[in-house]
Amino acid sequence: MEFSLFYFSGDGSTNQTNKYNLLIESAKFADKNGFSAVWTPERHFHPFGGLYPNPSLTSTALAMVTEQIQLRAGSVVMPLHNPARIAEDWSVVDNLSQGRVAIAFASGWTVDDFVLSTETHANRREAMWRGIETVQKLWQGEQVEFQDVTGKSFKLKTFPKPVQPKFPLWIVCQSPATFIEAGKIGANILTSLLGGTLEEVATQISLYRESLAKHGHDPLAKKVAMMLHTFVGEDFDIVKEQVREPFYNYLKTHIDLLENLAKNSGVNVNLATFTEADIKSLLRFAYEGWLKGRTLIGSKTTCMRMIELLKQAGVNEVACLIDFYSDFDAVMASLSYLKFYYQCFWRTDPGYYSAPARNIADHGSDRGF
Repeated sequence: MEFSLFYFSGDGSTNQTNKYNLLIESAKFADKNGFSAVWTPERHFHPFGGLYPNPSLTSTALAMVTEQIQLRAGSVVMPLHNPARIAEDWSVVDNLSQGRVAIAFASGWTVDDFVLSTETHANRREAMWRGIETVQKLWQGEQVEFQDVTGKSFKLKTFPKPVQPKFPLWIVCQSPATFIEAGKIGANILTSLLGGTLEEVATQISLYRESLAKHGHDPLAKKVAMMLHTFVGEDFDIVKEQVREPFYNYLKTHIDLLENLAKNSGVNVNLATFTEADIKSLLRFAYEGWLKGRTLIGSKTTCMRMIELLKQAGVNEVACLIDFYSDFDAVMASLSYLKFYYQCFWRTDPGYYSAPARNIADHGSDRGF
């Protein structure tokens, strides 16, 4: 099991200085303590996540303050961009970082984002797969045919030449079809529990591994990273109350997460009809549900058990989303527990830690996960 840091929740509407302090300092920590990567997303036109409109820019900054850790886009929304521009931008980052770039691609989900490329929304999935292929060719120095404004075809190459002959490829996956297609092309997987349970994702991971093998790729050589909201402490009850209000605020900003969680619990809701008291009750319900097998929020012990369940499901990296909680000192202190987990899973002494493995179906029976 590997551990990486994931950023998504930073509020781009605030006026405070040092908006990127947590990003920079936590990345430095991760770089010095054996973490595998840092992920920065592509977010547009919304204050929530608004610190991260361009992962190539944030990765450029991180390239200047880190030395070892991989710098990943989590993700690039392929249909919003010309593939040639993606190859150019990330080649610069690859050079600045001495070959530490990796890119996760997504097809896009928010309609408003497609003001950046209005013609691609209807066929965004096809545009993603086609664009990935083009970026890979350009990255490897091939000439690729494009059309100018008159419709005339011509071939071009992009510069600068990257350090890596091939960049590590990731695909953001939620549906079974995308897991299978990612396996077909030999990509790694970035997924989450925002739209399903761990049992459901475990089934999709099995389909992915089968697809890898079927298409000639080593199924054990590829990674499945699970994005989880993360905050770890010594005592579960203390952590639960410490994180409650920040997580309420997070859920209020993403109302669709509330609706999805209620739906997954068998409850259909229409939030337009809810009073303030109704919303508060729903937030409490959602938070309690989120703590049952959907996060790494809890104590050192309960989170270790969750990690064991992820291993059983076929996950081999936890992408720890840390910036939903705005208390810089608290988040940085929590990272020491992730360092502990890293040491547990990478030390050669199998008795270094003790955490009972559990069947995935039993995960909801224990307090805290």
